[in-house]
Amino acid sequence: MNGRTIATAALGQFKKARVAYLKLRGQTPDSVAEQRVAAGTSWDEFCDTLKSAGAAIVFPGTPTDPLTQAEGYRYLSRLTRAGLEAFVEYADPQAPVLRRMIHETAKMGSDNPDNHYLNATIDGTLDYRITGTRGTVDYLGFGTQEGNYGEGGQMPTTGYVEAADLDIGPDGRFELVLSATEHEGNWLSMSPATGLLIVRQTFADRANEVPADLHIELLDGSASPAPLTPAQLDAGLGKASLLVAGASMLFAKWARDFQKHTNELPMFDPERSTKAGGDPNIIYYHSYWRLGPDEALVIESEIPDCDGWNFQLDNHWMESLDYRYHQVHVNKHTAAYRPDGTVRIIVAHRDPGQPNWIDTTGHDCGGMTFRWIRASTHPQPRTRVVTTAELAQLD
Repeated sequence: MNGRTIATAALGQFKKARVAYLKLRGQTPDSVAEQRVAAGTSWDEFCDTLKSAGAAIVFPGTPTDPLTQAEGYRYLSRLTRAGLEAFVEYADPQAPVLRRMIHETAKMGSDNPDNHYLNATIDGTLDYRITGTRGTVDYLGFGTQEGNYGEGGQMPTTGYVEAADLDIGPDGRFELVLSATEHEGNWLSMSPATGLLIVRQTFADRANEVPADLHIELLDGSASPAPLTPAQLDAGLGKASLLVAGASMLFAKWARDFQKHTNELPMFDPERSTKAGGDPNIIYYHSYWRLGPDEALVIESEIPDCDGWNFQLDNHWMESLDYRYHQVHVNKHTAAYRPDGTVRIIVAHRDPGQPNWIDTTGHDCGGMTFRWIRASTHPQPRTRVVTTAELAQLD
Protein backbone atom coordinates (compact mmCIF):
# COMPACT_ATOMS: atom_id res chain seq x y z
CA MET A 1 0.00 0.00 0.00
CA ASN A 2 1.57 3.31 -1.05
CA GLY A 3 1.60 6.56 0.92
CA ARG A 4 -1.34 8.09 -0.95
CA THR A 5 -3.49 5.00 -0.28
CA ILE A 6 -2.58 4.98 3.40
CA ALA A 7 -3.31 8.69 3.69
CA THR A 8 -6.67 8.33 1.94
CA ALA A 9 -7.74 5.39 4.10
CA ALA A 10 -6.66 7.04 7.34
CA LEU A 11 -8.29 10.32 6.37
CA GLY A 12 -11.52 8.41 5.78
CA GLN A 13 -11.30 6.91 9.28
CA PHE A 14 -10.63 10.35 10.73
CA LYS A 15 -13.63 11.85 8.96
CA LYS A 16 -15.89 9.06 10.22
CA ALA A 17 -14.65 9.59 13.76
CA ARG A 18 -15.16 13.33 13.45
CA VAL A 19 -18.73 12.91 12.18
CA ALA A 20 -19.55 10.48 14.98
CA TYR A 21 -18.05 12.79 17.59
CA LEU A 22 -19.79 15.91 16.30
CA LYS A 23 -23.13 14.08 16.41
CA LEU A 24 -22.52 13.30 20.05
CA ARG A 25 -20.99 16.64 21.06
CA GLY A 26 -23.36 18.59 23.23
CA GLN A 27 -26.03 15.90 22.88
CA THR A 28 -24.56 12.98 24.79
CA PRO A 29 -26.59 12.24 27.93
CA ASP A 30 -24.48 11.75 31.04
CA SER A 31 -25.62 8.12 31.21
CA VAL A 32 -24.32 7.45 27.70
CA ALA A 33 -21.00 9.13 28.48
CA GLU A 34 -20.69 7.03 31.63
CA GLN A 35 -21.22 3.88 29.59
CA ARG A 36 -18.70 4.97 26.93
CA VAL A 37 -16.04 5.75 29.53
CA ALA A 38 -16.68 2.60 31.59
CA ALA A 39 -16.60 0.37 28.51
CA GLY A 40 -13.38 1.96 27.25
CA THR A 41 -15.11 3.23 24.10
CA SER A 42 -13.99 6.82 24.67
CA TRP A 43 -10.39 5.70 25.03
CA ASP A 44 -10.54 3.33 22.07
CA GLU A 45 -11.89 6.06 19.78
CA PHE A 46 -9.26 8.47 21.08
CA CYS A 47 -6.51 5.98 20.19
CA ASP A 48 -8.08 5.14 16.81
CA THR A 49 -8.22 8.82 15.84
CA LEU A 50 -4.62 9.32 16.94
CA LYS A 51 -3.61 6.39 14.74
CA SER A 52 -5.45 7.91 11.79
CA ALA A 53 -3.49 11.14 12.32
CA GLY A 54 -0.48 9.30 10.93
CA ALA A 55 -2.00 9.99 7.51
CA ALA A 56 -0.39 13.42 7.64
CA ILE A 57 3.07 11.88 7.79
CA VAL A 58 2.59 10.10 4.45
CA PHE A 59 0.48 12.80 2.81
CA PRO A 60 1.42 13.39 -0.86
CA GLY A 61 4.27 15.86 -1.19
CA THR A 62 5.74 15.07 2.22
CA PRO A 63 9.54 14.60 2.25
CA THR A 64 10.62 11.11 3.27
CA ASP A 65 14.06 11.92 4.68
CA PRO A 66 14.70 10.71 8.24
CA LEU A 67 14.77 14.21 9.79
CA THR A 68 11.40 15.25 8.36
CA GLN A 69 9.78 11.96 9.29
CA ALA A 70 11.16 12.04 12.83
CA GLU A 71 9.99 15.62 13.29
CA GLY A 72 6.61 14.62 11.90
CA TYR A 73 5.99 11.99 14.56
CA ARG A 74 7.33 14.33 17.24
CA TYR A 75 4.84 16.90 15.89
CA LEU A 76 1.95 14.46 16.41
CA SER A 77 3.15 13.78 19.95
CA ARG A 78 3.35 17.52 20.64
CA LEU A 79 -0.17 18.06 19.33
CA THR A 80 -1.39 15.19 21.52
CA ARG A 81 0.16 16.79 24.60
CA ALA A 82 -1.29 20.20 23.71
CA GLY A 83 -4.73 18.69 23.02
CA LEU A 84 -4.91 16.77 26.28
CA GLU A 85 -3.90 19.81 28.30
CA ALA A 86 -6.38 22.06 26.49
CA PHE A 87 -9.40 19.74 26.42
CA VAL A 88 -8.97 17.50 29.44
CA GLU A 89 -6.92 19.42 32.00
CA TYR A 90 -8.05 23.02 31.31
CA ALA A 91 -11.37 22.60 29.52
CA ASP A 92 -13.86 24.03 32.01
CA PRO A 93 -15.17 27.41 30.74
CA GLN A 94 -16.55 28.10 34.23
CA ALA A 95 -13.04 27.98 35.68
CA PRO A 96 -10.91 29.38 32.82
CA VAL A 97 -7.12 29.42 32.92
CA LEU A 98 -4.85 31.51 30.70
CA ARG A 99 -2.12 29.12 29.61
CA ARG A 100 0.36 28.53 26.81
CA MET A 101 -0.99 25.94 24.39
CA ILE A 102 1.58 26.88 21.72
CA HIS A 103 5.15 27.44 22.89
CA GLU A 104 8.76 26.33 22.40
CA THR A 105 7.95 22.61 22.33
CA ALA A 106 4.36 22.58 21.06
CA LYS A 107 3.95 24.29 17.69
CA MET A 108 1.63 24.50 14.71
CA GLY A 109 0.54 26.71 11.86
CA SER A 110 3.78 28.67 11.48
CA ASP A 111 3.72 29.82 15.10
CA ASN A 112 5.43 33.20 15.48
CA PRO A 113 8.80 33.03 17.33
CA ASP A 114 8.20 36.59 18.55
CA ASN A 115 4.87 35.66 20.14
CA HIS A 116 4.01 34.61 23.66
CA TYR A 117 0.62 32.95 23.06
CA LEU A 118 -1.99 32.48 25.78
CA ASN A 119 -5.29 30.60 25.42
CA ALA A 120 -8.32 29.99 27.58
CA THR A 121 -11.44 27.92 27.06
CA ILE A 122 -14.47 30.18 27.45
CA ASP A 123 -18.24 30.11 26.83
CA GLY A 124 -19.85 32.90 24.80
CA THR A 125 -22.99 32.78 26.93
CA LEU A 126 -21.02 33.71 30.07
CA ASP A 127 -19.19 36.90 31.11
CA TYR A 128 -15.51 37.11 32.04
CA ARG A 129 -12.98 39.65 33.27
CA ILE A 130 -9.26 39.84 32.53
CA THR A 131 -7.14 41.79 35.00
CA GLY A 132 -3.44 42.45 35.01
CA THR A 133 -0.57 44.69 34.03
CA ARG A 134 0.33 45.79 30.51
CA GLY A 135 4.07 45.16 30.79
CA THR A 136 6.35 46.54 28.08
CA VAL A 137 5.87 43.90 25.39
CA ASP A 138 5.76 45.58 21.98
CA TYR A 139 2.28 44.38 20.94
CA LEU A 140 -0.59 42.98 23.00
CA GLY A 141 -3.84 41.81 21.41
CA PHE A 142 -6.92 39.91 22.66
CA GLY A 143 -9.20 37.90 20.37
CA THR A 144 -12.24 35.68 20.82
CA GLN A 145 -13.13 32.97 18.32
CA GLU A 146 -15.96 30.59 17.59
CA GLY A 147 -15.37 26.98 18.49
CA ASN A 148 -11.91 25.73 19.29
CA TYR A 149 -9.01 23.82 17.78
CA GLY A 150 -10.56 20.48 18.67
CA GLU A 151 -13.74 20.86 16.65
CA GLY A 152 -12.28 21.16 13.15
CA GLY A 153 -13.51 23.52 10.48
CA GLN A 154 -13.12 27.27 10.64
CA MET A 155 -12.64 29.47 13.71
CA PRO A 156 -13.94 32.94 12.78
CA THR A 157 -13.06 35.85 15.04
CA THR A 158 -15.93 37.11 17.20
CA GLY A 159 -14.07 40.01 18.79
CA TYR A 160 -10.66 41.67 18.81
CA VAL A 161 -9.09 44.48 20.78
CA GLU A 162 -5.52 45.70 21.19
CA ALA A 163 -3.85 47.13 24.26
CA ALA A 164 -3.39 50.41 22.38
CA ASP A 165 -7.18 50.78 22.38
CA LEU A 166 -7.64 50.05 26.10
CA ASP A 167 -7.88 52.44 29.02
CA ILE A 168 -4.80 51.53 31.06
CA GLY A 169 -3.85 53.13 34.37
CA PRO A 170 -0.58 54.99 34.97
CA ASP A 171 0.69 51.96 36.89
CA GLY A 172 0.02 49.74 33.88
CA ARG A 173 -2.96 47.97 35.41
CA PHE A 174 -6.21 47.42 33.53
CA GLU A 175 -9.42 45.39 33.38
CA LEU A 176 -11.07 43.96 30.27
CA VAL A 177 -14.60 42.50 30.25
CA LEU A 178 -15.50 39.72 27.79
CA SER A 179 -19.20 39.35 27.01
CA ALA A 180 -21.69 38.91 24.20
CA THR A 181 -23.48 42.13 25.18
CA GLU A 182 -21.72 45.49 25.07
CA HIS A 183 -20.09 46.61 28.29
CA GLU A 184 -18.91 50.01 29.48
CA GLY A 185 -15.17 50.58 29.63
CA ASN A 186 -12.69 48.12 28.22
CA TRP A 187 -14.73 45.47 26.39
CA LEU A 188 -13.96 42.46 24.20
CA SER A 189 -16.98 41.19 22.29
CA MET A 190 -18.07 37.56 22.00
CA SER A 191 -20.93 35.71 20.36
CA PRO A 192 -22.94 32.86 21.91
CA ALA A 193 -20.80 30.48 19.81
CA THR A 194 -17.48 31.80 21.17
CA GLY A 195 -15.35 29.05 22.68
CA LEU A 196 -11.78 30.32 22.75
CA LEU A 197 -9.77 33.32 23.93
CA ILE A 198 -6.40 33.97 22.30
CA VAL A 199 -3.92 36.50 23.69
CA ARG A 200 -0.98 37.44 21.49
CA GLN A 201 2.01 39.14 23.06
CA THR A 202 4.52 40.03 20.35
CA PHE A 203 8.05 40.94 21.34
CA ALA A 204 10.33 43.21 19.36
CA ASP A 205 13.19 42.77 21.85
CA ARG A 206 12.37 39.62 23.81
CA ALA A 207 15.48 39.86 26.00
CA ASN A 208 14.51 43.25 27.44
CA GLU A 209 10.72 43.57 27.20
CA VAL A 210 8.43 42.55 30.07
CA PRO A 211 5.37 40.44 29.14
CA ALA A 212 1.91 41.32 30.38
CA ASP A 213 0.85 39.65 33.63
CA LEU A 214 -2.75 38.52 33.11
CA HIS A 215 -5.49 36.66 34.97
CA ILE A 216 -8.98 35.65 33.77
CA GLU A 217 -12.03 34.97 35.92
CA LEU A 218 -15.67 34.14 35.40
CA LEU A 219 -17.94 36.91 36.61
CA ASP A 220 -20.48 35.75 39.19
CA GLY A 221 -19.03 32.25 39.31
CA SER A 222 -16.81 29.89 41.27
CA ALA A 223 -13.05 30.26 41.10
CA SER A 224 -12.41 26.51 41.10
CA PRO A 225 -13.43 23.83 38.59
CA ALA A 226 -16.12 21.29 39.38
CA PRO A 227 -15.12 17.61 39.72
CA LEU A 228 -14.45 15.83 36.43
CA THR A 229 -17.45 14.07 34.91
CA PRO A 230 -17.51 11.18 32.42
CA ALA A 231 -19.19 13.50 29.92
CA GLN A 232 -16.31 15.99 30.19
CA LEU A 233 -13.71 13.25 29.76
CA ASP A 234 -15.57 11.74 26.81
CA ALA A 235 -15.79 15.13 25.09
CA GLY A 236 -12.22 16.09 26.03
CA LEU A 237 -10.64 12.95 24.58
CA GLY A 238 -12.67 13.43 21.41
CA LYS A 239 -11.59 17.05 20.98
CA ALA A 240 -7.94 16.29 21.77
CA SER A 241 -7.70 13.52 19.18
CA LEU A 242 -9.52 15.63 16.59
CA LEU A 243 -7.00 18.42 17.18
CA VAL A 244 -4.15 16.03 16.40
CA ALA A 245 -5.77 14.54 13.29
CA GLY A 246 -7.39 17.74 12.06
CA ALA A 247 -4.51 20.18 12.55
CA SER A 248 -1.88 17.81 11.19
CA MET A 249 -3.93 17.14 8.05
CA LEU A 250 -4.82 20.81 7.55
CA PHE A 251 -1.22 21.95 7.63
CA ALA A 252 -0.02 18.96 5.59
CA LYS A 253 -2.33 20.25 2.86
CA TRP A 254 -1.04 23.80 3.31
CA ALA A 255 2.58 22.59 3.00
CA ARG A 256 1.71 20.68 -0.16
CA ASP A 257 -0.03 23.69 -1.68
CA PHE A 258 2.76 26.10 -0.72
CA GLN A 259 5.24 23.96 -2.65
CA LYS A 260 3.58 25.25 -5.84
CA HIS A 261 5.41 28.55 -5.26
CA THR A 262 8.59 27.26 -3.62
CA ASN A 263 11.16 29.98 -2.81
CA GLU A 264 8.60 32.72 -3.51
CA LEU A 265 6.48 34.72 -1.06
CA PRO A 266 3.00 35.43 -2.42
CA MET A 267 0.45 37.11 -0.15
CA PHE A 268 -1.81 34.68 1.69
CA ASP A 269 -5.55 35.29 1.33
CA PRO A 270 -6.45 37.53 4.34
CA GLU A 271 -9.99 36.17 4.54
CA ARG A 272 -8.75 32.59 4.61
CA SER A 273 -6.23 33.49 7.28
CA THR A 274 -8.79 35.12 9.57
CA LYS A 275 -11.21 32.20 9.23
CA ALA A 276 -8.40 29.85 10.25
CA GLY A 277 -7.79 31.87 13.42
CA GLY A 278 -5.12 34.31 12.21
CA ASP A 279 -4.74 37.80 13.64
CA PRO A 280 -7.07 40.07 11.60
CA ASN A 281 -4.52 42.92 11.81
CA ILE A 282 -1.75 40.91 10.14
CA ILE A 283 -1.07 40.34 6.45
CA TYR A 284 0.74 37.04 5.91
CA TYR A 285 2.97 35.77 3.12
CA HIS A 286 3.04 31.97 3.58
CA SER A 287 5.17 29.79 1.34
CA TYR A 288 7.70 26.97 1.08
CA TRP A 289 11.48 26.98 0.74
CA ARG A 290 13.90 24.39 -0.62
CA LEU A 291 17.67 24.79 -0.98
CA GLY A 292 20.48 22.58 -2.18
CA PRO A 293 23.67 22.26 -0.11
CA ASP A 294 25.36 25.09 -2.07
CA GLU A 295 22.35 27.40 -2.37
CA ALA A 296 20.92 30.35 -0.45
CA LEU A 297 17.63 32.23 -0.63
CA VAL A 298 17.87 36.02 -0.80
CA ILE A 299 14.77 38.00 0.24
CA GLU A 300 14.56 41.76 -0.26
CA SER A 301 11.71 44.10 0.60
CA GLU A 302 10.68 47.66 1.32
CA ILE A 303 9.43 48.17 4.86
CA PRO A 304 6.05 49.92 5.18
CA ASP A 305 4.83 52.10 8.02
CA CYS A 306 3.66 49.37 10.41
CA ASP A 307 3.47 48.35 14.04
CA GLY A 308 5.77 45.43 13.36
CA TRP A 309 7.02 42.83 10.92
CA ASN A 310 9.03 39.66 10.89
CA PHE A 311 10.22 36.77 8.76
CA GLN A 312 10.60 33.20 10.01
CA LEU A 313 11.64 29.79 8.80
CA ASP A 314 9.67 26.60 9.55
CA ASN A 315 10.12 22.90 9.00
CA HIS A 316 7.83 20.97 6.64
CA TRP A 317 5.19 20.62 9.38
CA MET A 318 4.91 24.41 9.65
CA GLU A 319 6.53 24.42 13.07
CA SER A 320 8.87 27.35 13.62
CA LEU A 321 12.45 26.13 13.77
CA ASP A 322 14.05 26.13 17.22
CA TYR A 323 14.38 29.84 18.01
CA ARG A 324 15.77 29.11 21.48
CA TYR A 325 19.15 28.11 20.09
CA HIS A 326 19.27 29.26 16.46
CA GLN A 327 18.73 32.46 14.48
CA VAL A 328 15.63 31.37 12.54
CA HIS A 329 13.77 34.67 12.32
CA VAL A 330 14.27 38.42 12.11
CA ASN A 331 11.98 41.32 13.04
CA LYS A 332 11.75 45.10 12.93
CA HIS A 333 13.99 45.45 15.99
CA THR A 334 16.64 42.82 15.28
CA ALA A 335 17.01 43.49 11.54
CA ALA A 336 19.91 45.37 9.98
CA TYR A 337 18.55 47.83 7.41
CA ARG A 338 20.17 48.98 4.19
CA PRO A 339 20.91 52.71 3.65
CA ASP A 340 17.68 53.15 1.65
CA GLY A 341 15.58 51.64 4.47
CA THR A 342 14.97 48.32 2.74
CA VAL A 343 15.92 44.99 4.24
CA ARG A 344 17.78 42.01 2.82
CA ILE A 345 17.34 38.61 4.48
CA ILE A 346 19.54 35.61 3.67
CA VAL A 347 18.41 32.03 4.27
CA ALA A 348 21.47 29.78 4.14
CA HIS A 349 22.85 26.56 5.59
CA ARG A 350 25.99 28.32 6.87
CA ASP A 351 26.62 31.80 8.19
CA PRO A 352 27.60 33.91 5.15
CA GLY A 353 29.00 36.66 7.33
CA GLN A 354 26.27 39.06 6.17
CA PRO A 355 23.44 40.72 8.11
CA ASN A 356 20.04 39.10 8.68
CA TRP A 357 21.19 35.50 8.25
CA ILE A 358 18.48 32.89 8.84
CA ASP A 359 19.84 29.47 9.84
CA THR A 360 18.25 26.39 8.21
CA THR A 361 19.35 24.30 11.25
CA GLY A 362 20.15 21.20 9.18
CA HIS A 363 16.95 21.28 7.10
CA ASP A 364 16.84 21.50 3.32
CA CYS A 365 13.15 22.46 2.98
CA GLY A 366 10.12 23.63 4.90
CA GLY A 367 7.63 26.44 5.31
CA MET A 368 8.32 30.15 5.70
CA THR A 369 6.30 33.20 6.63
CA PHE A 370 6.65 36.97 6.21
CA ARG A 371 4.13 39.12 8.10
CA TRP A 372 3.20 42.80 8.44
CA ILE A 373 1.34 43.99 11.56
CA ARG A 374 -1.09 46.87 10.98
CA ALA A 375 0.81 48.05 7.91
CA SER A 376 -0.23 51.08 5.86
CA THR A 377 0.85 49.28 2.67
CA HIS A 378 1.80 45.71 1.83
CA PRO A 379 4.93 45.63 -0.33
CA GLN A 380 5.71 42.38 -2.12
CA PRO A 381 8.93 40.73 -0.85
CA ARG A 382 11.24 39.75 -3.72
CA THR A 383 13.10 36.44 -3.66
CA ARG A 384 15.89 34.73 -5.62
CA VAL A 385 18.02 31.63 -5.15
CA VAL A 386 21.78 32.10 -5.50
CA THR A 387 24.84 29.93 -5.02
CA THR A 388 27.06 30.52 -2.00
CA ALA A 389 29.71 31.86 -4.39
CA GLU A 390 27.22 34.38 -5.79
CA LEU A 391 26.13 35.23 -2.27
CA ALA A 392 29.65 36.37 -1.42
CA GLN A 393 29.50 38.83 -4.34
CA LEU A 394 26.36 40.65 -3.17
CA ASP A 395 26.90 44.31 -2.39
